[in-house]
Amino acid sequence: MDIYRTGIQPLLFSRLKVDPEWAHQQSLALLSWVAGRRNQFPFSQIENQLKSAFSINSTRLNQTVWGVSFQNPLGLAAGFDKNGVAAEIWHSFGFGFAELGTVTFHPQPGNPQPRLFRLPQDQAVLNRMGFNNQGAAALAARLAQQSSALPLPIGINLGKSKITPLEDAAADYRDSFRQLKQLGNYFVVNVSSPNTPGLRALQDSTQLSQILEAIQTENQENKPILVKIAPDLEWEAIADILELAQRYKLAGIIATNTTIRRDGLTTAVVSRTGKPISEEAGGISGAPVRQRSTEVIRWIWQQTQGQLPIIGVGGIFTAEDAWEKITAGACLIQTYTGWIYEGPTMVKEILLGLLQRLDEAGFDSLSEAVGSQVDSK
Repeated sequence: MDIYRTGIQPLLFSRLKVDPEWAHQQSLALLSWVAGRRNQFPFSQIENQLKSAFSINSTRLNQTVWGVSFQNPLGLAAGFDKNGVAAEIWHSFGFGFAELGTVTFHPQPGNPQPRLFRLPQDQAVLNRMGFNNQGAAALAARLAQQSSALPLPIGINLGKSKITPLEDAAADYRDSFRQLKQLGNYFVVNVSSPNTPGLRALQDSTQLSQILEAIQTENQENKPILVKIAPDLEWEAIADILELAQRYKLAGIIATNTTIRRDGLTTAVVSRTGKPISEEAGGISGAPVRQRSTEVIRWIWQQTQGQLPIIGVGGIFTAEDAWEKITAGACLIQTYTGWIYEGPTMVKEILLGLLQRLDEAGFDSLSEAVGSQVDSK
């Protein structure tokens, strides 16, 4: 019996109706406290117990992407650990990598509260956090202290500071990257969050090219640079981004961010505010994004003939969800909302499920499965 799914989750979500942002902050504070003492007794034993309970090691799940070794394909998505306070401990929960951020050059408090809402009927979360974070300099200082001890690959998700005008966005992204470029294994240009005014306009080819030009000019170490796109883009707009990916030698695409669409939801009213879901600003993550993100992954794989690495994210709760994204073309995958709903055993369950599906498909390694269910153009 899974105590999280049968006891803790219903207690927090339904009975006590604990504020999700408060619960998130308390969880991160606890994990940060444990991570800072992971080499001391008894915390070293606690970490070993976490690994035993939640991790699985199999060379069949190993991959090397951008010259970086990933023990398994399932990572923690950006948004959970914005400031890198628990970066040292994510591998203990079985993750193959973790993406920190979104971080902005200027520290910022984000949008007014409440700004994070559970939608249990839809297995979803509505958020309008607004890139609340301590800023690039603070993250750089924290990672500089931890970097020698970090046991898993780290991605860093970069966003635009709210106070920075859109016309100065390229310099803002560049300055964040300059602070952090020695400290991440890969970097993500996030121009797809719906919660910073005007940000999604930066997905436009002209605007995005200026950002990529600024970052790549700074990128003497040839760190892998990816772009995270919205699920709401039309195919033509995605095609424009793929053209930029080729022009600026991007390492990959993250598909996808949260959606601003509200159709198909079971939730009619957000209980916390009493307002119709259609009137609540923010992006929706979780199960409602699952199908569209997989469609985008498959389309990108087809358009690039599998030559552009894809990180798939959106609605991953089970091994079947993960397998669909991998066979659609994602070499790496991420979860956030699914982990909140399913609990810490989810990672191990997904990885065991992927091994089972490799057996059923007759594949020796995960890399053989990537894009295997995509028809050629």
